[in-house]
Amino acid sequence: MTDVRWADVARHFADDGSLVDVYVFDVGIAGWQLVLDVIRAAGWPHVYHDGDERQPLPDRVEEVFERRGEWSPVLHIRPAPGMVVTTLFFGPDDIEFDLDPGDVRDQETWDALCCFLRTVGRKLHRQVVLTPESTPEIPLIVYSPAGDRVTAAAFPDTSTMLR
Repeated sequence: MTDVRWADVARHFADDGSLVDVYVFDVGIAGWQLVLDVIRAAGWPHVYHDGDERQPLPDRVEEVFERRGEWSPVLHIRPAPGMVVTTLFFGPDDIEFDLDPGDVRDQETWDALCCFLRTVGRKLHRQVVLTPESTPEIPLIVYSPAGDRVTAAAFPDTSTMLR
């Protein structure tokens, strides 16, 4: 069960061709390592590509960033059937995931996304923020470790925002 009902957030997941982003700010390499560890511990199916080749997910996240200049690492995580959360390892400071909003389509998939946000946030003891694509300053959904809750942010209607 989640803190926010699907009916209250469905408008944020209208499939308009853009993605939604999930951010965890100011985590550094140690935070990235915790995320790789929690992906494995949660048992979420995942696929890691280092360039064009599928590879095992490295044990140490430093390996990913050391090779970042040579290759474009991509990690696809499946926290629920039909849902794919992707990270491109843009940099070691902040974690950014992308998600196709069409993957979140009902209460069940919304609950699965909340579980993902909560699991990552708990592991890192950090706020996790879901935003429209490439707009980290506009939170739509926030997991807060202080209250261990997922809440809808104070931006009630994104349909009027310019994209």
